[in-house]
Amino acid sequence: MSASDTSPVHRRVEQLAAAGIDVVRVTYPDLIGTERARDVLLDHLPSACDHGLAFCRAVYHTSPQGDTVDVAGGLDAGLPDIRVTPDLGTLTALPWEPGVATCLGDVTDPATGLPAPESPRDLLRSVLDRCAEHGLRPVVGPELEYFLCDEAPDRPQGWRRYSDAGGVVYTAGLRADRDNHLLRTLRLLRDLDIGVSGGNHEYDGSQFEINLTHGDAARAADRAFRFKSAIKELARKEGRLATFMAKPFNDAGGSGFHLHLSCVDAEGANVFADPAAPYGLSATARHALAGVLAHAPALSALANPTVNSYKRIGPDTLAPWLIDWGLDNRSAMVRVPPERGAGSRLELRLGDASANPYLLIAATLAAALLGILAREEPPAPLEGYGYDAARAEPLPATLSAALDALEADTALTETLGKDFTASYLAYKRDEVTRFQRHVTDWEFTEYAYHL
Repeated sequence: MSASDTSPVHRRVEQLAAAGIDVVRVTYPDLIGTERARDVLLDHLPSACDHGLAFCRAVYHTSPQGDTVDVAGGLDAGLPDIRVTPDLGTLTALPWEPGVATCLGDVTDPATGLPAPESPRDLLRSVLDRCAEHGLRPVVGPELEYFLCDEAPDRPQGWRRYSDAGGVVYTAGLRADRDNHLLRTLRLLRDLDIGVSGGNHEYDGSQFEINLTHGDAARAADRAFRFKSAIKELARKEGRLATFMAKPFNDAGGSGFHLHLSCVDAEGANVFADPAAPYGLSATARHALAGVLAHAPALSALANPTVNSYKRIGPDTLAPWLIDWGLDNRSAMVRVPPERGAGSRLELRLGDASANPYLLIAATLAAALLGILAREEPPAPLEGYGYDAARAEPLPATLSAALDALEADTALTETLGKDFTASYLAYKRDEVTRFQRHVTDWEFTEYAYHL
């Protein structure tokens, strides 16, 4: 028996075969957080682990419509490769695909052996390394909402809301879920082992929220990415559409991506807790909060990353549009939940569901770390219902303004990396340009008959 026959990879192949697995789906996030993947026959998994899987680097520069955006390192470099190596530590069976297991992949540049500059997973790792240098281990709890739609060939968009029931916020059961979508989905996600704890209907009858447990920031990002991919795939299997678009319908609210953030030390103690300090928050927590507030305009470019994102936010939307914070106040951009001690944390309510989990978490941690290093203090907390522009500065109102704020925030962009930032700005500014040139249905309805 050769040494390769007894390698960990070979043993894993034997275990998978014994479990009836004959295909491994290797996935990784692109720049906007959607899943890119390749199915690998089990016999070829050792080769994929040894040599990696070749993909075109321009996959990071590809728009949702399949166009390749001219971003440095892609078209100008002759469309070179990236190499994706299976991360077998993330391997798990797909409960809804018999014979298929899935794992995440690590992305490197074959020419340098270093992580690809646009790799969201590696960007988060680099920020976490910075946090570790200062003795901080971030803990994150993601909260995501989405809309479920049924096919509707008679409608211009081809889809209609799964349910039109009203007044069903924070409910479960058949009241607004005639096909038991939520129960079926929860059970399948439980078996995927991504830390799902529960779920409910949200404000709209066809909007759902499924909760993920908190944990290590890197794993939380992995779990949020896999959650979004799984929700969309499960909907496709039923001929439906699940969308994490920020605001898919004019007459309904938007979908959020809230982050609960704390930090622990090497012994696992919550360093945001201090019962003797103002608000029961340690200096570290207050400095982190101040950093998030200070860098909020730039953070918007990653937390609210689409043209559509800015139609979700505004006065009386329950989505933040001002830079403020409050104690257990859901009308603030950052809410401090009432738990203290081991439960001390910040809740960033800025993000919408279209955000790439890795980029949102990385940027939030980078802003918090900058605040901790600068030892900044936050202003007084918001009192009462927010959305009063006389009391707080507004966030960017468009994607263009947010991208400008990101480019201008050199402290944040240096923490995130100049190569990544340049790629992201180029990619997203192309999105803005394409939208500005596109004639919308609203324009035709508003102008065509009268002008």
